Amino acid sequence: MRTDLTTGPVASSLVIFALPIIAGNLLQQVYTITDTLIVAKFLGPQALAAVGSAYTLMTFITSILIGLCMGSGTAFAISYGERNMPKLHEYMGAAFVITLITTAVLTATAFLLLDQTLTLLRVPPDIVPLMKTYTAIMYSGIPATFLYNYFAALLRSAGNSLTPVLFLAASAVANIILDLWFILQLKLGVGGAAAATVISQYLSALLLFWHIYAKQPEFRLKPQAFRLKKQSLTQIIHFSFLTSLQQSVMNLGILMVQGLVNSFGTTIMAAFAAAVKIDSIAYMPVQDFGNAFSTFIAQNYGAARRERIRLGIKRAVQLAVSFSLCVSAAVCICAPKLIQLFVSPEETEIIAAGAQYLRTEGAFYTGIAILFLFYGLYRALEKPFMSVVLTIISLGTRVALAYLLAAQESIGVHGIWWSIPIGWALADITGYVYYRLRRTSLLPGT
Repeated sequence: MRTDLTTGPVASSLVIFALPIIAGNLLQQVYTITDTLIVAKFLGPQALAAVGSAYTLMTFITSILIGLCMGSGTAFAISYGERNMPKLHEYMGAAFVITLITTAVLTATAFLLLDQTLTLLRVPPDIVPLMKTYTAIMYSGIPATFLYNYFAALLRSAGNSLTPVLFLAASAVANIILDLWFILQLKLGVGGAAAATVISQYLSALLLFWHIYAKQPEFRLKPQAFRLKKQSLTQIIHFSFLTSLQQSVMNLGILMVQGLVNSFGTTIMAAFAAAVKIDSIAYMPVQDFGNAFSTFIAQNYGAARRERIRLGIKRAVQLAVSFSLCVSAAVCICAPKLIQLFVSPEETEIIAAGAQYLRTEGAFYTGIAILFLFYGLYRALEKPFMSVVLTIISLGTRVALAYLLAAQESIGVHGIWWSIPIGWALADITGYVYYRLRRTSLLPGT
């Protein structure tokens, strides 16, 4: 099913297109949430800390590939909006080659530097063996991340956001079944949790690959697509490299904060691991809405529908802010109960620390919702460098303040939590000022 984003009511088109993307990424979160819940309940706080810390590391590594695919998807969407299929196929070939090479280099480097990475993250000695086992297995799933996100970006650029979700749903169910089997029946520990996730990731990637080649021949990668042209390579590198840089910088900052969190010991690590999972689910919808918004803008940019873009911006802000306010209220009210999804009621210190994080950050989800819209807008208007600038401001502030405030005895770990919304606010202000100053050149004729 495809949605033509260049015609029809703006708000409903955005919502209809965004909902499957939101559902899909929530299902992706099921991979790690399932691991975390089962690990926490059956393997204990140390295993929870190991899996949680590994999750942050994996998010950073895969963000490089996801960024490449997101950036390429923007180029795909502009070409599709122009109805220029030859250019789309050129972009498809260039993007596949660039991302495939990056995947090979990234996977090899990740394995080679595994020990050094754990040292850099300041993982406590009692956690190292568990985290090393889990992470090494998870690294073998990096190629699956590339395949799934490449083909998903291709389909979404043409307005089909539903098909990737259907296959992801099947793999999510498989992940839950395998998790329970590997951990409870085969007693494979954290290694079993990682293996279940990797197998499920390959399942979703292969199912999507099969669908495109069997059902949608117009999107098959044909030999002529690999006759790479300089112009196509340049455009894909322009879009994908900067988007990948933006995604990786964002997650590098989070990884640096993870290292600081680890220095506070296993209790704070476990609290952070549980809270980040909830956090990810809470603002994942607005992140995905920002990606859907980007495709909407890109298609209309390719079709030269400038007034529709302006209206789309207004409707997107209204929808994102309304949703974020509701989620903020729910998270702040239910914070302790949400942490108890991952730890037993007796773990009072972990629950208190996790709830404090959620209430501090959760009150300001509107800030990150607006930031995701800015990311999507500038990427679609062929200004992906601005997404990088906003990410550097947001994450640079977050990392600098986290280390500065956490060093103060009177503030401690609470400084890490407060650094996050402050970073969002500064990036939002910058994004808005740039848009107001450059609005005419960004959207000429409006």
